[in-house]
Amino acid sequence: MDKEPSNGEHSLQQMELTEISSKISNLDKWREIFSKYQDNHKSDYGNKDGTGASQFRSSKKQGQFLSNIPFSIPKPLTVSSNLGGLPISLEMAMGLRKMLFGNTFHVFSYEWKKSCYKFHTPYSDLSYALEAEKGGARAILMAVQVHIIKYCLFVRNREENIPLQGLCEISQTEQENALAESLGDILWTAGEGRKATVCLVTTDTYITPSIDYKVDNLTERLQLFEFFEKEAAQKFICDHIQCFKGEGSHGVILFLYSLLFSRTLERLQKDLDFTTSHLLQFSLGNVICRQAILNVILTGRATPHVFNGFQKVDSEGGVQELLHGVLARSDVGYLHWNKQEVEHYRPLQVGSMLKTPKLPIWLCNINGTYSVLFSTNRLLLSDWKMEHIFDLYLYNGQPSQKKTVHLTVDTHSHHWEKNHCEESDPEKRFPSVEMAIRTKWEGAAINWNGAVPFF
Repeated sequence: MDKEPSNGEHSLQQMELTEISSKISNLDKWREIFSKYQDNHKSDYGNKDGTGASQFRSSKKQGQFLSNIPFSIPKPLTVSSNLGGLPISLEMAMGLRKMLFGNTFHVFSYEWKKSCYKFHTPYSDLSYALEAEKGGARAILMAVQVHIIKYCLFVRNREENIPLQGLCEISQTEQENALAESLGDILWTAGEGRKATVCLVTTDTYITPSIDYKVDNLTERLQLFEFFEKEAAQKFICDHIQCFKGEGSHGVILFLYSLLFSRTLERLQKDLDFTTSHLLQFSLGNVICRQAILNVILTGRATPHVFNGFQKVDSEGGVQELLHGVLARSDVGYLHWNKQEVEHYRPLQVGSMLKTPKLPIWLCNINGTYSVLFSTNRLLLSDWKMEHIFDLYLYNGQPSQKKTVHLTVDTHSHHWEKNHCEESDPEKRFPSVEMAIRTKWEGAAINWNGAVPFF
């Protein structure tokens, strides 16, 4: 900049414009949006999915800066303030902010605000899969993806095994139903099977400015809707599914708010231990999820660790403290492999509760990148004889992946260990995906069935 703006608000908006410009890859789309905004000062709200130019609402009250547009919520993605929910209070908003960031002044970044639950094209090879861009919200998207696969494979059809092809024949309506059922199931489990809370953005603002709280123009407009039956919560989410999947909806943030209120801030405090005071952390300029957020999505409890049960450790002053791990098997699991951790002799040990879930679906953290590993055989983990030779499928959420990767796992063949003496580090010869699988099935051989190995 040649000249520092004298108005602080103008400066902040200019910084937002610079940040947005550096991150937008589809320039043609944005040129069209900006052009329509400048020419008409209004948006077309007729698009059912709330995508494209319809995602931005013009308002003469919002400073007339283009940098505000991506942060505004389209009119179709807000609900009436008369819908009957509980308006958020300043005390609730501050508690929410402290649980997420550890203070009341940090707000979500542009990457988080633009994140929503967007599926691949219906009836395509990845029609069951969410698009997951880079950024801290990716972990939540992939954790929810685990539950979507669970619903598609094992919930809507409780008897027969569905082949992989069944995941490729999903319509838009089926995608929306799967998302609503999955989100509702996660919230209901977090509420210990007694209550689920759904947060939606309304047209009104319920919190007045305070020196103790930074306004983000989203949290202050929330209403909370409580449900005491899982099916009622799922139907409500389905009826308002665009509030979670529409572009500009802030869908991931709304789900995260719903998750925390479903679990309740009081229960969350009890789930955590002395190692974790809040759920998000800053890393290399990004806001990323701590393990506790993933655990509450996977298991219903926001425990900070992945081992079984509790562990005692000596803290400062020689006082023994309890570390909180996973207390029971859940429907879905978790695998972890990180090359740097292995090289420094401190690999994270995932307990059997997460390694062996009730259903063969795992969220995988592989070198800090999240993917999903699953089997279409619901009985895979119920009969050890089925674990001799079996198929697994991998979705990594990367834009470059166009179809689900098919892996064949052989737990009785150890040819991968041949010539081990020639290379002391198997990670240099075998992809990290394979090493992650071997944390569950030690010594297994993995056939990529013609696919090019990655990770």
